[in-house]
Amino acid sequence: MTRKMNRTRETSSVADEIDKNIKRAFDDVANQELPSRFTDLLDQLRAQSSTGSEGSHDK
Repeated sequence: MTRKMNRTRETSSVADEIDKNIKRAFDDVANQELPSRFTDLLDQLRAQSSTGSEGSHDK
């Protein structure tokens, strides 16, 4: 019985460590600044959608 409890704790500990590492990796990616080519593209798309939405009200 003690072996099973120890194995369960070890498995839980390993799973917790994996969770922490995955969260750390995603946090690092999420906190990175977007490259300028993406922000430029977003600006272009916003400009197109605002121009397109103004034209749709005329119909």
